[in-house]
Amino acid sequence: MTQLNEIVSWCDQTLSSAQFKDYAPNGLQIEGTSEVKHVLCAVTASEAAIDAAIAMQADVLLVHHGYFWKGEPYPITGMRGHRIKKLIQNNISLLAYHLPLDAHPTLGNNVAIADLLELERIEALDPNEKFPIGNIGYLTQAVSPETFKAKLQDTFDFNIIHLPAQVKSIQKIGFCTGGAQDFIAKAAAQGCDAYISGEVSERTFYEAQELNVHYFACGHHATERYGVQRLGKALSEHFSLKYTYFELNNPI
Repeated sequence: MTQLNEIVSWCDQTLSSAQFKDYAPNGLQIEGTSEVKHVLCAVTASEAAIDAAIAMQADVLLVHHGYFWKGEPYPITGMRGHRIKKLIQNNISLLAYHLPLDAHPTLGNNVAIADLLELERIEALDPNEKFPIGNIGYLTQAVSPETFKAKLQDTFDFNIIHLPAQVKSIQKIGFCTGGAQDFIAKAAAQGCDAYISGEVSERTFYEAQELNVHYFACGHHATERYGVQRLGKALSEHFSLKYTYFELNNPI
């Protein structure tokens, strides 16, 4: 059995969470039992994830998308209040890491999709960032946009949205999981043939055309389901804890 404060400290240090300016607090958001035997991981702290944690008698819910985002109302009411009440009533801690879990060089969402796509020579999408939020990687051989789209389709099991450019082949690829479609300009500045993120905006259609970078939307959830699994597994190995991943099957 492991103490909660040990887990929080290990995660904070491993992910260098204090180094990030984020949209929500990273680390322990809701404190439950002090002794931890079972950690349940999910992408988002939805009610379904909380219900799963309760049903599986987990002590900690570890997520990428937690609560208390900038701009949210302060009162803990409605849907969010209902979720938080369930966690507190069942003595379950909520541990959330957003940008630190995107950026970690071995546990993060970005490196996970680089591994899945077999990208090589990983570098920063923005060379000025100490802890890069986005990355660039290279295929061993250039492929057609159609072939690359099929590879993405098979990898993420998602209805890939491809916004085409005039580039005939793809080898240098920028990528950042989740809702980072606006980083396509950074990918263009670095001479990428294509850029991958999770979501797409109306303006992205024109940016792909005019910046001449193929854009592939691969799903916010689909691209971010891997970091929490890697972090959960690392936790379980370090502390000899039980770890379970709960798939929310979010199609967006």
